[in-house]
Amino acid sequence: MNVNIDRIEDGIAVLVMQDDPLGRIHLPVSLLPPGCVEGDVLTLTLDRDTAATAAAKERISGLIEKLKKKQ
Repeated sequence: MNVNIDRIEDGIAVLVMQDDPLGRIHLPVSLLPPGCVEGDVLTLTLDRDTAATAAAKERISGLIEKLKKKQ
């Protein structure tokens, strides 16, 4: 997905989605590639981390079981 850097204020970049100009994403400037400025076009990619999701579910299940045993 392509986004434009609309503006940068107080260390926060406001990104506007090219496919949906009403869609906005607010990100800390520190997460942008070095040298980015207002008006730049970025490619934004989101990836699902199935291994981290499975690990989180396993950890939460363990915590729930511990809570059930305390009751």
